[in-house]
Amino acid sequence: MSNIVLAQAAEAATNINPGLAAIGYGLGAIGPGVGVGLIWAAVINGTARQPEAQGQLQGIAWISFVLVEVLALIGLVVYFIASAG
Repeated sequence: MSNIVLAQAAEAATNINPGLAAIGYGLGAIGPGVGVGLIWAAVINGTARQPEAQGQLQGIAWISFVLVEVLALIGLVVYFIASAG
């Protein structure tokens, strides 16, 4: 039963319109864009309040930035996979 459902889902996934995949990626890229803005805004605010903590804040910010950007790259890969079918 579950194999049939999985096969139907795989078949439906290959029939996605490339235009819809592009729209989905565009909507999915909004989240990482907002996230990057919030990360660097927090670093600027934190540095303004405590200038001696700038080094620690920037280290945390770069790690968070990378994690957020990975989400955008995963969305781009999913777009190419969805539009290739």
